[in-house]
Amino acid sequence: MERLPTSSPWYPYVSVDSDRLGGDPVFRGTRVPIRALFDYLKGGHDLATFLDHFEGVTLEQAKAVIELAGGGLEHELRAA
Repeated sequence: MERLPTSSPWYPYVSVDSDRLGGDPVFRGTRVPIRALFDYLKGGHDLATFLDHFEGVTLEQAKAVIELAGGGLEHELRAA
């Protein structure tokens, strides 16, 4: 069952479903964990390599997740 509300800015790009990968956030429509994107980038790979290795993820999804994650961090830091 989807746990992410449709009102969430993440909803078009991410799914959180307890029946899929134990509830880990994944790219919507895939079984690719969001964590995989950040692991690839942290490991020195570029976005194109990630997308080549995870064909179900779109460029739009990947860019949106990066932007949303960065926006959350910025908001958290400003509140500190």
